Amino acid sequence: MTRTIIEGGHVATVDSESAEYDGGHVVVDDGRIVAVGAGRAPEQWRDGAEVVDARGCLVTPGLINTHHHLYQWLTRGYAQDSILFDWLTALYPLWSQIDARLTGVGAAGAMAVLARSGCTTVGDHHYIFPKGSGDIVGALVESAATVGVRLHATRGSMDLGASEGGLPPDFAVETTDAALAASQEAVERYHDPSFDAMVRIAIAPCSPFSVTADLLRESAVLARSLGVRLHTHASETVEEDAYCAEHFGKTPTQYLEDLGWLGDDVWMAHCVHLDDRAIERYAATGTGVAHCPSSNGRLASGIAPVRDLLRAGVPVGLGVDGAASNESGQLGIEIREAVLMGRLRTGADSFSVRDGLRIATMGGARVLGRQDEIGSLEVGKLADIAVWQVDRVEHAGILDPVAALGLGAMPPLKRLFVGGRVLIEDQTLVTTDEDALARGVAAASRELAERL
Repeated sequence: MTRTIIEGGHVATVDSESAEYDGGHVVVDDGRIVAVGAGRAPEQWRDGAEVVDARGCLVTPGLINTHHHLYQWLTRGYAQDSILFDWLTALYPLWSQIDARLTGVGAAGAMAVLARSGCTTVGDHHYIFPKGSGDIVGALVESAATVGVRLHATRGSMDLGASEGGLPPDFAVETTDAALAASQEAVERYHDPSFDAMVRIAIAPCSPFSVTADLLRESAVLARSLGVRLHTHASETVEEDAYCAEHFGKTPTQYLEDLGWLGDDVWMAHCVHLDDRAIERYAATGTGVAHCPSSNGRLASGIAPVRDLLRAGVPVGLGVDGAASNESGQLGIEIREAVLMGRLRTGADSFSVRDGLRIATMGGARVLGRQDEIGSLEVGKLADIAVWQVDRVEHAGILDPVAALGLGAMPPLKRLFVGGRVLIEDQTLVTTDEDALARGVAAASRELAERL
């Protein structure tokens, strides 16, 4: 791995001081950032270094995706006009035909698109494991290695079928014991706690309406005994609120907290329908939130109270969510969506483009428990870096380079680095064959539909 100097661009560090350097530099050596600042890189780093001319570019930390369902890359375009519960009911039968091979193909395609949109760390929530489907978590790990992104894979689960009062059909669920055993196996086999880990595993029962209280409770105990994080969906829709009120006599937040599911080792997806009391509990416990604005719009779920969460001190990251409820699959455009949605909810001055960039980077790092390793451009951190071209026709002349990303069209990438390794060069994925990925996804999508 060569030493790399990125200089001449507008460097937005997203550090604790929100430092920015117009015409600044970032120096990478042995996969880590060794210098950041104004002007040219110091002479001590120049000997033998590759120099990336970043003039006309915005340099940011790599984006961090805190919630996704990669397998859904194979089922985009279905149930286009449905709310969440109807959308899930329409797609469960199709997803029940998934296996490790198809999951791996879909995940590789989805992760390639994420990388092409500036994403260097991918959080995934896979919760459907049909009998005989093989090692799905292993397939996700392999696909991430092929594309070159960091992976935070969660071993999801569902054990509450329709016959027991849950939303998913019985054929789509596991037993509680099987889900717990498989979750432990996935952690023991694939989780890497090291500073520069490329793969980490969390435990993630799917949602209050698809898992039992026993699975939620025991998953929390298991995760903490293994030293890994917890993840689930929470407060996504009014229908979920109604379900929890009817079945448990509680809000989703009250229900989850009673089962041990609030804490600084937990993050929840969506959190659209949180009242003031719930926000207080999230803040007091350090529970994180994955904000997925496009998917929430696609399913008409609502707009999450992101400004209130941030003001309360809740860790908030950005997510694409399932590619079947956000067919774009691009994380970069979610910055703009978060800014626009935030302003629709709380006013034009309530959510800035730098707020959007922060939740997409440092916010996501906090949500995943990696704020000391990734999420900002600081000396000692891993060299996960996006270099956005903002001097082409779409952005040329724009007053503020950060606004080019946060309000304009998503800029093309001049470079994308993960641990100092180049993944994208001039908007082209260099780690694998994009055309082959596209052909594989098309074939796998057809095969999955034909299985049903």
